[in-house]
Amino acid sequence: MIGPFLLLHEKDTILVARATVAQGTKIDLEQGPVDLPQAIPLAHKIARHDILSGTKILKYGMPIGIATADIPAGAHVHVHNMRSAYTPTHMLQDADGVSSGVSK
Repeated sequence: MIGPFLLLHEKDTILVARATVAQGTKIDLEQGPVDLPQAIPLAHKIARHDILSGTKILKYGMPIGIATADIPAGAHVHVHNMRSAYTPTHMLQDADGVSSGVSK
């Protein structure tokens, strides 16, 4: 844990809020302390360190998105500054292995 945030995997580029965190809260990150520039809702993400535009964003050690802008350490990471990196060929399957009808 890093203050009110969780590090889910050692390779992650983000931290996940375990409660709503107020704007201005000081967080000690790898690059040094930062004051959160905005409130972070429960279960939302912040950058663990500076993330450059075009860089994969890792959660659980796996890519979940790609930064669409430079994201400074401590900034909110969400749809406004990342896009999905899930593969378009992923299909959900029911427990019996049959497609659940979700299109590619």
